[in-house]
Amino acid sequence: MPWRAPEWEGEFPSLGYQVADWIEEHCVVPDGEHMGEPFRLTDEQLTYLVHHYRLKPDANQHAWQTAWKYTRSLLVRPQKWGKAPLTSAMISAEAVAPVVFAGWDAAGEPVGRPWPTPIIQVTAYSEDQTDNIWKVLRPMIELGPLAELIPDTGETRINLPGSGWIEPVTSKALSRLGARITFAPQDEVGTWVSDNMRYLADTQYRGLSGTGGRAALSTNAWDLSDNSVAQQIDESGDDSDYVDHVDGRIAGLSYRNKRDRARIHRKVYGDSAMKLDRNGIWISGWVNLDRIEIDAEKLVKKDPAQAERFYGNINTTGSGTWFEDGQWKSKLLVRDRPKSEPVGLGFDGSDSNDWTGILLETMDQHQFMPVYGVDNRRTVWKPKEWNGRVPRPEVMTAFEQIFREYDVVRAYLDPPMWSSEIVALQGKYSDKVVIDWPTYRPKQMHFELERLHSDVVNEESMFTHDGDADVALCMRNAVKRSRSGETYILGKPSDEQKIDLAMSSTLAHAAVLDATAAGVIGKRKAPAISTTFYGFS
Repeated sequence: MPWRAPEWEGEFPSLGYQVADWIEEHCVVPDGEHMGEPFRLTDEQLTYLVHHYRLKPDANQHAWQTAWKYTRSLLVRPQKWGKAPLTSAMISAEAVAPVVFAGWDAAGEPVGRPWPTPIIQVTAYSEDQTDNIWKVLRPMIELGPLAELIPDTGETRINLPGSGWIEPVTSKALSRLGARITFAPQDEVGTWVSDNMRYLADTQYRGLSGTGGRAALSTNAWDLSDNSVAQQIDESGDDSDYVDHVDGRIAGLSYRNKRDRARIHRKVYGDSAMKLDRNGIWISGWVNLDRIEIDAEKLVKKDPAQAERFYGNINTTGSGTWFEDGQWKSKLLVRDRPKSEPVGLGFDGSDSNDWTGILLETMDQHQFMPVYGVDNRRTVWKPKEWNGRVPRPEVMTAFEQIFREYDVVRAYLDPPMWSSEIVALQGKYSDKVVIDWPTYRPKQMHFELERLHSDVVNEESMFTHDGDADVALCMRNAVKRSRSGETYILGKPSDEQKIDLAMSSTLAHAAVLDATAAGVIGKRKAPAISTTFYGFS
């Protein structure tokens, strides 16, 4: 029979309640003063379990691989919240408990069965990180009832009764990937920023899709300039991903203020925060927030962004990033862009690795990405989408359409690898309009970067933009690289984190400001436009 239907508003079917009961019956506290005592889930941990094991109301036991609402669950919590013990308890359950959907009972409740051959890979960037879970998992098994169910716990592998195993995997052991795994606990995915780690994650997800297994990801909050695996999943908005992130941001509060920080800590540590009765006797929780404050205060003085991530559970940009989180978004404006309007143009080009992009900016400083061709393609070209190379004929077609449809008063183009094309554009549209603007000159580049940065962070400036997602990504990726004389240029945190549209944006803004200063306003004066802001913090 199908699920019994909800008994209260918002209820959904889940095996999580049965899994939670099994965990509390079989798992123990792995260390500390309460080592060996029964492991009791907090309400927050139970909520995560119930969502991870959430079922579709029409789930069918004969198609159990697609019975789950979510194929991945991402848990984002601060240091010492208890991510490793919860993950270890889930690993134990996935090893021997009835966690596979097996239909509905006569009352319409879900029923589970164990995996016939559970293969579990505890996955992290390094051996030290896998140890975070491994050193909790082994005593959780060895010190309680699970010792009889799982007697063979080794340093590098836990053999399961009958068949199956649990093993740690890191980026250094890619050769061990490809197994038909049934569960993949992935630890600290906010630090998974390299191509190797993305490959590792994708390989495991493919393995899970073949068995009907799923992944449970955990992490601290992440650096928004890293474009980590955690960030990609969080920002994808995919309905098959569950994200449990208690965000430490509270309107009107600053993490750098001690009193505000205490409120933020109470929010993000939630049920894990130690609670005492009126006599000072411990009654629940394990995290002493006074001690967390001592460590957080030290880190705030040295690296406030890191303190916000580790203890405040707030996704931030690193101290070297060009724009802080929310600054670029704050200038988002939705408006029409009439054709033939006077504009400045910025172009940054590549050949086979980085992106190539064109951005336009009106004389009243509204920046946007134009479109071209019969299918209205956006003017950004990523080599991976064009067989490994930027399609130069496409780019030149876009230039021709832009010059035909807009009144380009000044165009700044970065010349490396595009010198011949720039000469052709100058011959057709004048070298007083199409101008070489090398971005490799530190002093000149620093000046233009500062001009754009100032206009973005200044709430009263005219500058706005259309909110293009690729431009926003490049702005977030861009980090400052110091040069002599207290100047800086922009750089990439890693090769795969592109910043090219940030350069196009800077050049488009410079073109407008320079044209305005020179009194070059185009063939007709730009119309006054009534604007409405849609700001984000």
